[in-house]
Amino acid sequence: MTATTDGSTGALPPRAPSASDATAETTEKAPPTRTAVRHDTAEAARRATARATDYLLSVQDPAGWWKGDLETNVTMDAEDLMLRQFLGIQDPKLTAAAARYIRGKQGADGTWPTFHGGPGELSATIEAYVALRLAGDAPDAPHMATAAAWVREQGGVAAARVFTRIWLALFGWWKWDDLPELPPELLYFPKWFPLNIYDFGCWARQTIVPLTIVSAKRPVRPAPFGLDELHTDPRRPNPPRPLAPATSWDGLFQRLDKALHLYHKVAVRKLRGAAMRSAARWIIERQENDGCWGGIQPPAVYSVIALHLLGYDLDHPVLRTGLASLDRFAVWREDGARMIEACQSPVWDTCLATIALADAGLPADHPQLVKAVDWMLAEQIDRPGDWSVKRPQLPSGGWGFEFENDNYPDIDDTAEVVLALRRVEHPDPQRVEAAVRRAVRWNFGMQSKDGGWGAFDVDNTSPFPNRLPFCDFGEVIDPPSADVTAHVVEMLADVGRTHDPRTRRGIAWLLAEQEPSGAWFGRWGTNYIYGTGSVLPALAAAGIPASHPAVRRAVLWLERVQNDDGGWGEDQRSYQDKERWAGRGASTASQTAWALMALLAAGERDSEAVRRGVRWLTGAQREDGSWDEPYFTGTGFPWDFSINYHLYRQVFPLTALGRYVNGGPTGVPVGS
Repeated sequence: MTATTDGSTGALPPRAPSASDATAETTEKAPPTRTAVRHDTAEAARRATARATDYLLSVQDPAGWWKGDLETNVTMDAEDLMLRQFLGIQDPKLTAAAARYIRGKQGADGTWPTFHGGPGELSATIEAYVALRLAGDAPDAPHMATAAAWVREQGGVAAARVFTRIWLALFGWWKWDDLPELPPELLYFPKWFPLNIYDFGCWARQTIVPLTIVSAKRPVRPAPFGLDELHTDPRRPNPPRPLAPATSWDGLFQRLDKALHLYHKVAVRKLRGAAMRSAARWIIERQENDGCWGGIQPPAVYSVIALHLLGYDLDHPVLRTGLASLDRFAVWREDGARMIEACQSPVWDTCLATIALADAGLPADHPQLVKAVDWMLAEQIDRPGDWSVKRPQLPSGGWGFEFENDNYPDIDDTAEVVLALRRVEHPDPQRVEAAVRRAVRWNFGMQSKDGGWGAFDVDNTSPFPNRLPFCDFGEVIDPPSADVTAHVVEMLADVGRTHDPRTRRGIAWLLAEQEPSGAWFGRWGTNYIYGTGSVLPALAAAGIPASHPAVRRAVLWLERVQNDDGGWGEDQRSYQDKERWAGRGASTASQTAWALMALLAAGERDSEAVRRGVRWLTGAQREDGSWDEPYFTGTGFPWDFSINYHLYRQVFPLTALGRYVNGGPTGVPVGS
């Protein structure tokens, strides 16, 4: 159908073909030239970059920061309801809103996964089920009965993680004697002694200290209902299991746990009381100005419980502000559901947004970039934290991840903030330069002895914490990782420290960590695409040529795992099954961007892989300049705790498209 001259539609009468028609037909069917395809791709990228820039500018907070939702899994919401039940502060409105969110995340098989599209996870399903029981859902309701049946098929509560069974023990649904022991006397271990609290990563340390009080007190609140339906045999909810051989590490720590259970019965009351008071002081000293602990949910929850067990009233300023900080982690959805964030990421989101906008071509003195820099400068930490235990003489100068987390600045944020600051023309350059100098000094001082960088601590590599029966909830140490090390190396190169021996050690560490496939493991993002997307820009910034064998192997790997649709994606299951899942998964905006950032840094701007990736990104963009991304591409603990950073889908595609259009620090030079 075609339009007639009066604007209506109608069929035109046929006419006889002419010679000119054949020529036109030939012209129309001829494939576009390579130059035309490149031009079309570049033009689409320019339009997408402009739309994405406008969108990202529109979601900046008036104070200068950006923050996307940080989505994890329903255990956050379930534990919030269980905490309120334990403390006796239930709120019908919050309970209904949390239950709505939890129900909305249940799969068709009755289970709850820990990431979008993932398999059902036992502990998450148990905690979600208990939370819905607290909200009034009947155990014989179809969605509840299906979940309970699946739990029994998987081994019941006895097969769940320690943390899930701790929550159940708080209400008498599990026996404290059937949980690993965690004595508060652990605080008295000297810092050189194995399994002292500073052998644990900071997130685990902040959680373990309050749990030593909970473990010693062993509280039980009246249960509002039974949970027999979650046991394979309610008469024997915890069937005995054989110990591992005494000559194995697992067997040794299992027997150590049995000894600690005996100690619990004979512990000297004065010593135990003193240890619990020391733990309480440790907790209170680390409470942040806004009432939270470490800016993350688990330490806050257990710290509130621990201090309450020691007699702190809920109206005490420490607990009142602690509970208020947890309320600030709530995200209310349009449908009335309430999601609890495990953490909030404003510093991380702001520095990444600043980098993205600058690389997209926004003027370096743009008022919104200047405002972002002002906010970041005010967030630099100028006092010691737990990291000072290993580096007591090192002056502070890092940034945290959250609004308030002065005790635990992290190396990754600090490196990226510096890269962001240096992209902006600030009216007070001396102030910026001073902040950068402090940050560079701090990051240099936080280098581990093997040449790499961890996230929060130096040389946090003890093999013992992960062996404890208690520590089955994810990674509990903080060794150097390729992604963090790469960001530090990129930052050091940007400030002109490429030839510093410490930078060269970091580069050598990265080259040694490359996988046989050509990829790099991603500790804080999913997974090999994130690791590779971090390392190649760093190597390019540090002067490693695109012809280097390590770079060529990485490029070949990225080309090999590109999806047929032109994008890239990687499922969280790559952490468990590298052979099947590394670099494999549905295409996502953030992971496609990481792959493009890597390929652009490797000099592949004109390659077919880059062209296809750019076209996937531009084709997936929404009308308002944003992207959708239900998949989880962030990592808290590999496999055990996955994250969907809702701003990743905006900042990384804009960065990649900006570098494709404009060149930049890791791609084709601007103006070339």
